[in-house]
Amino acid sequence: QVQLVQSGGGSVQAGGSLGVSCAASGRTFSSYLMGWFRQAPGKEREFVAAITWRGTGTYYADSVKGRFTISRDNAKNTVYLQMNSLKPEDTAVYYCAAAATAPIRTSISSYDYWGQGTQVTVSS
Repeated sequence: QVQLVQSGGGSVQAGGSLGVSCAASGRTFSSYLMGWFRQAPGKEREFVAAITWRGTGTYYADSVKGRFTISRDNAKNTVYLQMNSLKPEDTAVYYCAAAATAPIRTSISSYDYWGQGTQVTVSS
């Protein structure tokens, strides 16, 4: 009932910036939390950031604090992730996800819907 379509990403040199966006359609109202996860080849999918549709709650993994910013545009049903000061270790496929109810925000199993993924590549 909820579909997430991602855009943005790309390739950049270390220290540069990229952005990714996630547009939600369907029963967006039922989504309590929007999150960003990333997965590099051969590694587990890991939590990056999350934001609530109501209020101003934002959450970040320690590895991206101070560099990444998550935001939302409720009118467009879109969540954004601005990535600054990128490092090669940030290279991964980035996924947006939606949780219908209050989840363990860093847990993959707490999210109900997922975007298709967007490649982010950072070269040294």
